[in-house]
Amino acid sequence: MRTRLNLKLPLLLLALASAPARADKYDDAIKTFRHAGESASFFGNCYGYAVFPTIGKGGIGIGGARGTGHVYAQGALAGTTTMTQVTVGFQLGGQAYSQIIFFQDKRAYEEFTGGNFEFGAQASAVAITAGASAEAGTGGTGASAGTSTKNTTTAGSYQKGMAVFTVAKGGLMYEATIGGQKFGYKPAKK
Repeated sequence: MRTRLNLKLPLLLLALASAPARADKYDDAIKTFRHAGESASFFGNCYGYAVFPTIGKGGIGIGGARGTGHVYAQGALAGTTTMTQVTVGFQLGGQAYSQIIFFQDKRAYEEFTGGNFEFGAQASAVAITAGASAEAGTGGTGASAGTSTKNTTTAGSYQKGMAVFTVAKGGLMYEATIGGQKFGYKPAKK
């Protein structure tokens, strides 16, 4: 019996060592933002953040977007969130993107998680796009980007305790619209 155990233990350890690491879509999105220029520095000085691995957006005249995400406070999963958006104006197409919202302090975190939170149409986000320059919103925030996540640079700052970054994943959308993002929050079960 002991000989069988001695033979099986190395095989079990070898099987576990060769098994692929299982990263999920949230880990992948966080990794992208950690390696995208200035957005990486926000992880070291924020109270928490909400990350949305994929937000789907589309419209013809009237449009909408929706995505689900995780909210983290001081490095630990605090809950889940949903984002919905309705836009009106000239728009055509569809797009998928990732988004992260950093909370500068506990006050900003509690404002976001306190119930239904909404960004107005004037809120700005730094768009991290490969091979292009981007300007988003009316806050004067801009971004420049390379051809890969490794070479991407961003510039952003907190506005009212929050900083928002997005990364386009695919699709093509033309738009000149007005609309805000609305968020719902549900605490994690303990």
